[in-house]
Amino acid sequence: MSVTGLVLTGGASRRLGVDKATLVLDGETLAGRAARLLVARCDRVLEVGPGVTELHAVRESPPGAGPLAALAAGTAALAATGAITSIVLLACDLPWVESVLDALVAVQLADNPATVAVVPVDGDGRRQYVCARYGPSALLRASTLIAAGERSLHGLVESFPSDAIVELDGFAAGTFADIDGPDDARAAGIDLRR
Repeated sequence: MSVTGLVLTGGASRRLGVDKATLVLDGETLAGRAARLLVARCDRVLEVGPGVTELHAVRESPPGAGPLAALAAGTAALAATGAITSIVLLACDLPWVESVLDALVAVQLADNPATVAVVPVDGDGRRQYVCARYGPSALLRASTLIAAGERSLHGLVESFPSDAIVELDGFAAGTFADIDGPDDARAAGIDLRR
């Protein structure tokens, strides 16, 4: 089964005051790192954001409308270039999710066609919607929900019965640590003066 990927780079980065997608960690930008991780695991990968990676980029409408709008925009762009069976979504501010991506790609959605999303859960039991895999039913519903005023991936997932969602857990502590504010960036060894 083919898996496609979307890198989200269009966040406002309000708490950081700089575009987090362009922050450099271990010699590569957060956006470039996310793109590399998905390209290694997916058949086709697209950026949804301002075009800060080497991938083809599209924008959600309006820009900055959030991850649900980004998922819908990326789905539409990928569908225009071929069939989509599922999409692995990855926000660029989650740099330590290699093991999660491996687990997401390994799930055989064809074995359970009723599954609409595979969502990792962190050590505190929180679902990680911006590092998850969405099946055809979820991708189709995204645009409908946006038209109805929904803005969140949480709303998309919660619009389906709970038994249609596969949760993955057991990941190491720190796997889902994101670069959301200056303290997060400093803790990761990112120089904000660049």
